[in-house]
Amino acid sequence: MRLNVLVFLGSVRESTPPRPARLGLRVARACVNQLEKAHHITLIDPLEIDTSKPFKPHFSYAQGEAPDALESLAQKIEAADAYVMVSPEYNHAMSPALADLLNHFGSSLFSFKPSAIVTYSAGQWGGARAAVNMRTFLAELGCLPVSAMVHIPKAQEVLEENGMFIKETEQWEGYLERTFSQLTWWGDAARRQRLERQAQQTAPFKKNPSQRNAP
Repeated sequence: MRLNVLVFLGSVRESTPPRPARLGLRVARACVNQLEKAHHITLIDPLEIDTSKPFKPHFSYAQGEAPDALESLAQKIEAADAYVMVSPEYNHAMSPALADLLNHFGSSLFSFKPSAIVTYSAGQWGGARAAVNMRTFLAELGCLPVSAMVHIPKAQEVLEENGMFIKETEQWEGYLERTFSQLTWWGDAARRQRLERQAQQTAPFKKNPSQRNAP
């Protein structure tokens, strides 16, 4: 069963001398290359999303009054079956660009769908420490991350600009497949449940977050 998957690129940096510009774009494209063999994939690049300044999330607008860019992305998020979150590591945490973009949308758009964490770096750690922070963030959004994760150290030595692997292709594809096979399994299961049990899903907040408080 083909899933509708959004791949979020978590970087807006256009130059990182002396390394290749937009290293994260190579990683995101590698995810797209592998997933599009079996699923419908859309790459979400924050540089292409015109978010309003100062910060005002999509759910703060009256219905039908959100900027076109936010409304369009909100519809894509709601229609998706699963998500891949691609992030570098900033001070042992996820990319602020990714957090900022995701914070524009309410958790009800993401809920009852799985996500996969993919991190990278130009150095030896592959952004793994960012993933610790991402687990709690994505769980709060409602798109629980699958247990397997992808970490790509020295990504500039692993990936071409088009997202193709420079060497050891089979090993890298198998490594990504472990995570994406889990995402596919949970994505398919969650979609079936959403279709069969829509009335039993947790209703989104209608007033304020105090609705989650104990009586």
